[in-house]
Amino acid sequence: MAMKFEKTANGAFLLDVTGYVCPHPQLYTKKALEKIGEGDTLEVVFDNPSSGESIAAMCDTVGHEIFERSTEGGKYKWKIKKVVLV
Repeated sequence: MAMKFEKTANGAFLLDVTGYVCPHPQLYTKKALEKIGEGDTLEVVFDNPSSGESIAAMCDTVGHEIFERSTEGGKYKWKIKKVVLV
């Protein structure tokens, strides 16, 4: 499956990186966050558990907020709010 990045609503975006292994999910997440506006949300869907660690570390470093985490059918769905960067 190919990586999918799309706008799902006003201020909400979806990034599906199912099937990708590290470091690709984290890199695609970083690029997607760079493309969206401050205060917008990005839902990231991935199936590689170790990718969660690198995505979380990146968000902690930069300051983006992971405000929702769920798992269903072997897929992880995280919602990230892009914070104002100074």
